Amino acid sequence: MANAFYNPTQVAQEMVRLLENELIIAKMVSSDLSSEFSIKGSTIYVRRQMQYLGQDDNLNLSSYAEDVIEGTVPVAMDKTWSNKVTIGATDRTLSFDRWSDQVIKPMARRAAEKIEASVAALYPSFYWFDGTPGTVPATFASLSDAGAIMTDGGISHTGRVAIHSPIAGSKLAGTVAATYVNSDNKTALQEAKIGRFAGFDNYESVFAPTHTVGVSTGTPLVNGASQSVTYATAKNTWSQTLNTDGWTNSTTGILKKGDVFTIANVFAVNPATKASTGRLQTFTVLADADSGASTGPAALTISPPIITSGAFQTVSAAPADNAPITVKTGTGGTGYRQSMLLDPSSIALVSRPLDIGAGLGVKTSTRSGNNVTVSVTEYITGDTLAQNMRFDVLWGTTVLDPRKGMRLTN
Repeated sequence: MANAFYNPTQVAQEMVRLLENELIIAKMVSSDLSSEFSIKGSTIYVRRQMQYLGQDDNLNLSSYAEDVIEGTVPVAMDKTWSNKVTIGATDRTLSFDRWSDQVIKPMARRAAEKIEASVAALYPSFYWFDGTPGTVPATFASLSDAGAIMTDGGISHTGRVAIHSPIAGSKLAGTVAATYVNSDNKTALQEAKIGRFAGFDNYESVFAPTHTVGVSTGTPLVNGASQSVTYATAKNTWSQTLNTDGWTNSTTGILKKGDVFTIANVFAVNPATKASTGRLQTFTVLADADSGASTGPAALTISPPIITSGAFQTVSAAPADNAPITVKTGTGGTGYRQSMLLDPSSIALVSRPLDIGAGLGVKTSTRSGNNVTVSVTEYITGDTLAQNMRFDVLWGTTVLDPRKGMRLTN
């Protein structure tokens, strides 16, 4: 099959196949959203799933109705990866199989790494949080306790997956029966699978994120009572601003994006019953925050929003003025690996073809797999007559529903 690689179509097909074989985290999330989105330019808008209350013990709905107030989540197609090879006389003597191993496979691996990292980077949006910073989860209880938090939070048992760091994966694997994959050509997904354990399909990935805690010093307090919002105001961002003080004065990065904290007497509620779970609600910080002078004030952008009633109620009560705040993510300035525990519908990965214009002597082929789309373009450099083959991937990622995932710290 010498010279078969001249065909961009065949190269694109091979690139997609090899790239998707390298994916782990990206295969755990939603990618087929064709029936769920509308497109405006380079952004896809996905509807956030609704919740309803309903009426008990009264069949007469003549005076009862709930408004349909849909939140929408933008998925910006703003991530690209590109590379090219210049094909000389030596390369042109290679068979397609050898060229696949020496050129396409490392290309696919690098593209997959970029996509995997972009999905893992979404971890700060998840506010459900468990574990002890600095202690690697290694037991059934460490994982099942986190699963109980997800269940209390209304997350379906069906399809739960967990992505662990290599060290956490190694420790958990010791308690999971070995699994055997009857295949001579395993994908990265199969190689990474630890097994089903504590209600999760468990996988190991080098891209399990590391969170570095902010400075996190002082005696932080809620600054002002009645800091709650309505679903209507928070439906698109699933966030709000919380005014706090008592931090160390005039400190840059007093909290970092992804830091998690609790507030005294503010408990999580079950989304179905609205009853307190008995666990303090964990809140994640969505943007780096600095403290001011004098009383150490800091305005925090947090998720979930503090909603105290209605179908989307998140907490048992709004925090009181001067309610103490406790940071849960660990010691200031220290990095901790995070296992990501997900319902696959919590994250979206969307990939679409690049708009590549036709040109004289240019041949382009675009092929889509189950998760990603790859474009391969062949062209000649006029001065040297060198043959070039370039590879392009366009994609976007976002958290569709932060209610459906959590973090287990290591």
